[in-house]
Amino acid sequence: MSEPTRVPAPDGVAPAAAYAHVVAATGRFVAVSGQLPLDEHGALVGEGDPAAQARQVFENLRRCLAAVDAGFEDVVKLTCFVTDMAHLPAIRAARAEHIPADRLPASSAVQVSALVRPEFLMEIEAYAVTDA
Repeated sequence: MSEPTRVPAPDGVAPAAAYAHVVAATGRFVAVSGQLPLDEHGALVGEGDPAAQARQVFENLRRCLAAVDAGFEDVVKLTCFVTDMAHLPAIRAARAEHIPADRLPASSAVQVSALVRPEFLMEIEAYAVTDA
């Protein structure tokens, strides 16, 4: 796959501080379902701790991507569902451990009233594009 084209701020659109407005790529499309802060045994990681939950979610995303020979370098879109927007700094910190600032994907953050279990503070899904 050729390097995706990233447009941080198209003409007439306000610059984004923590994502690219547009990412265009050609290749095999990969969709990763929303990942939760669960370890490989299904146990919650980081009850009440957004930083620990974010690290676990990104580790789960990494494992899901690796299962189809993809990595964070292939991610073109992240969607973060949070129960409180105050958790976004923890998510951004965990994301920074995996995705450099010059390769940020398109992103959306949505505050929800609840996730599937009340102890989950976040769920993150990813779209990636790899070589066909």
